[in-house]
Amino acid sequence: MIEKSIGQRIAQYRKAKKLTQEQLAESVGLTTHHLSAIERGASGVRTEVLVQIINILGCTADDIFCDVIDSGYKSRASRLSDSVEKLSPENRDKVFDVLEALVKTFD
Repeated sequence: MIEKSIGQRIAQYRKAKKLTQEQLAESVGLTTHHLSAIERGASGVRTEVLVQIINILGCTADDIFCDVIDSGYKSRASRLSDSVEKLSPENRDKVFDVLEALVKTFD
């Protein structure tokens, strides 16, 4: 489960950087097959390689581990906050209205 979450995040950030598996794999000295296995969660990733991947993708360890660490929601909340900040004031208010309504349903 942990490997799958980490792999999915790596794939997400790789695609956001418009890198192919081949390009990322070559940059960190892996085969494309091995990187594919990491992204699917079928294989773990060594710490040294993970650090290289994080640096190449320009993300943080929090970004990669946010789904598997109990306080990872803070990183996700921060990213969401950054995204909301870029919206127009009208759309920002709509997002907050929806979010507040959702939070109330869980209280």
